[in-house]
Amino acid sequence: MTYAPLQNDRFLRALRREPVDCTPVWIMRQAGRYLPEYRASRARAGSFLAMAKNPDFACEVTLQPLDRFPLDAAILFSDILTVPDAMGLGLYFAEGEGPKFERPVRSVADVDRLGVPDMTQDLGYVMDAVSLIRRELKGRVPLIGFSGSPWTLACYMVEGGGSDNFSIIKAMALNEPAALHRLLEVTTDAVIAYLAAQRAAGAQALQVFDTWGGVLSPRMYREFSLRYLRRIAESLERGSGAERTPLILFGRGNGAYLGELADSGAEALGVDWLTDLSEARTRTAGRVALQGNLDPTVLYAQPDVIRAEVAATLESYGTGPGHVFNLGHGVSPDMNPEHVGVLVDAVHSLSKGRCG
Repeated sequence: MTYAPLQNDRFLRALRREPVDCTPVWIMRQAGRYLPEYRASRARAGSFLAMAKNPDFACEVTLQPLDRFPLDAAILFSDILTVPDAMGLGLYFAEGEGPKFERPVRSVADVDRLGVPDMTQDLGYVMDAVSLIRRELKGRVPLIGFSGSPWTLACYMVEGGGSDNFSIIKAMALNEPAALHRLLEVTTDAVIAYLAAQRAAGAQALQVFDTWGGVLSPRMYREFSLRYLRRIAESLERGSGAERTPLILFGRGNGAYLGELADSGAEALGVDWLTDLSEARTRTAGRVALQGNLDPTVLYAQPDVIRAEVAATLESYGTGPGHVFNLGHGVSPDMNPEHVGVLVDAVHSLSKGRCG
């Protein structure tokens, strides 16, 4: 399929560590409940899952923040748990409790029943959404596709939902490491196929969310998370040169591993707010672009404070190319949309002349 030429490429240029006129910015969960128009769309759809599985609704809500703010990238509206859902685990959302699985993975036999989903049949609605969004963007900004990391997906698959202490999957890691590695292998195969299909459908950048990597000890992180992130970066076909589709690895609590992640082959690393960008830049030594990393709670502050914190984050990164501004995690539902607008405008205005 042929799409409209890209009008704003500063996000992709920054990921390639090329000079840009100002720092590009997008925000994790930029299409979300903090926007009244999103809440209206969700009410019409009937539920989060109904919205995520309908390409028209997914396109509608993906574009909503771009109509409000001069963001430099769109991100597919979907959920990281679409992959395990397509593996047959029965995703549902319990009111006030978040995502749950009807059939969690608790035994070797459960692992053995899993296979890589068919991207056309089982996850075709995601690819249809990617294609539709890319078409409807009309080249305004690039489109980001995404997946959860193998470890993070496995956490939900084994725990059966969210967790306070991840005791079930950590027990599996300690008592049955071979079974957990088999689970992570098939999940990694699925993630690679999923991201490749999104790229083929029109995604121009890809992000892997390792949300729960930070709950692991250093030894366990390297064994059960990092090794699979590396395999994704090494195995995922992304093209070459200016046409290469950049891969961003984002993890909460990943500061101690940024140097190792920079050797993975990914083009960029997302950094949470617990590590200064200056330190992240030192640890990665110019091998990757960096994305982040304003503490999301800054958006509860007054506009002048938000601008000051944006300035401090830009100063922490320093001058030169290779920075994509983002929050260290996602927007919360009770945040003021006007404060997001303040942040976006501050990033663009305060970063002029710093990114050459």
